[in-house]
Amino acid sequence: MVDTYDLVIVGGGISGASLLYTVAKFTDVERVALLEKEEEIAAINSHHTNNSQTLHFGDIETNYTLEKAEDVKEGAELLAGYLESVDADREMHSKRSKMVLAVGEEEVAELEERYHEEGFGDLFPKLEPIEREEIAEIEPAVVEGRDPDVPMLALQTPDGYVVDYGMVSNSFVEAARAQDGVDVLTGTEVRDIRETADGFTIDTEEALIEADATVVAAGSHSLQIAQEMGYGEDLSLLPVAGSFFLADDLLNGKVYTLQMKKLPFAAVHGDADVHDGSITRFGPTAKVVPTLERGEYETVQDFLDVFGLNPDSFLSYGNILADRILLPYVLRNLVYDVPEAGARAFLPHVQKVVPNVDLEDIERAEGYGGVRPQIVDTSEKSLDMGEAKIVGDGVIFNITPSPGASTCLKNAMKDTHTLVEFFEGEIEFDEESFREATIGNFPRADGATADGASDATVDEADAAAADD
Repeated sequence: MVDTYDLVIVGGGISGASLLYTVAKFTDVERVALLEKEEEIAAINSHHTNNSQTLHFGDIETNYTLEKAEDVKEGAELLAGYLESVDADREMHSKRSKMVLAVGEEEVAELEERYHEEGFGDLFPKLEPIEREEIAEIEPAVVEGRDPDVPMLALQTPDGYVVDYGMVSNSFVEAARAQDGVDVLTGTEVRDIRETADGFTIDTEEALIEADATVVAAGSHSLQIAQEMGYGEDLSLLPVAGSFFLADDLLNGKVYTLQMKKLPFAAVHGDADVHDGSITRFGPTAKVVPTLERGEYETVQDFLDVFGLNPDSFLSYGNILADRILLPYVLRNLVYDVPEAGARAFLPHVQKVVPNVDLEDIERAEGYGGVRPQIVDTSEKSLDMGEAKIVGDGVIFNITPSPGASTCLKNAMKDTHTLVEFFEGEIEFDEESFREATIGNFPRADGATADGASDATVDEADAAAADD
């Protein structure tokens, strides 16, 4: 038996789920299917234990340029508005203080320049510089035990959205399922995708599926599938596994440190867990691994497929890892997973956030952390920051490392416009309604949402959450 759809989405993480929601709710596509190889939606990198639980706006991520922050900001506001609309009880997210911390004259000067001269203060109206006393009021543990003669500065905002992206993925899927013509097939692994004269034939263990258009949103596996179909042959991946360390109740919100120059990986930060504020997570670490999924050794072959085992890939890896800053960083991160020695080596990073932490206060979080695919351009022999999108004739491949989850709805909006082009005007996208349902609910600095409504209910919910 062959099932036929207008659109098939491969991958049930936050990227595929957000596209399913956008297409099902805001276009007139008649039949759409989501295929997920796991038995549950968002079981891999979108699961809440496998990522930093952060909604990235670009305000405190000091490795972002102003241009990138502008782009990420809109994506984050789309998702934040969705959460404000559908998750008033804070089951999928919590909203807490968020800051980036500078310690010492050099870091303080860098942060001041970023805020005043580089334009981040103008771009983010809620972001404010605060000094030692104000930092201590919000995050006492950050100041306690720190040398009083060392200058401190933080850029702080109340827009610290802590997100369970797995629950959000399921929310998107359930909203889509409520529409006619939507099928969600879990436990359905795609074995092959073939282009045909009329579209695509997708081979799964259960059935053959035909689709007019296909979007592959399968994380690291997206590039593997793309290359099997003849796309993305000048790209490779540097898979980076992130781990976390846990401590008891130390922080009220998120505290980031300044980004190390030339590193594409997130700076170490501490934050309270999305579902249990009494647990503080520190991380992520960044260990290069030869797998596409954390702990799944059968994906070693998948990695070798996308690596390519060709001179350009080896030269690209050599060029990237030979960097005098990146190589020591990669080697240090190998140590963090070693029992006992790992916690001892990681402790200084924790103490940069919370000075009074001792070795016995932290432990490596077993079972936490996913694999974030960093894009390697083998023609330029370079590591590319951000996401990669390959667009073919009727097919899109999304490879979405951080901040892919934060910008999932913006990516979905872009892909939906591309799908409208694929269907040559036979379908329509109601972007106005999409924006009303998402960014239209985002609370602004003036106390109103983007559609003009008051965010008093948001403040009340936050106050209630603080009382809990």
